[in-house]
Amino acid sequence: MTLLNILLQTTANLGAIGAPIGAGIAIIGAGLGIGKIGASAMEAIARQPGASGDIRTNMLIMAALVEGAALFAIVVCFISL
Repeated sequence: MTLLNILLQTTANLGAIGAPIGAGIAIIGAGLGIGKIGASAMEAIARQPGASGDIRTNMLIMAALVEGAALFAIVVCFISL
């Protein structure tokens, strides 16, 4: 076997290992991000109860954006398989 064939086989095996790891990192990052958004929103509502409707709306929009980015990252990881 040539060196090029060995490198190509190694790269293919690393891709099969790296895609699930990347998807897991994306899920963990999204979970941490949404948790931080929720915690900050609850703290803001506790400080300004009158603005709870606006804060809640912004929290949901930001959580949806984070979730969308995480879903996109997971799809890209699985397409790379």
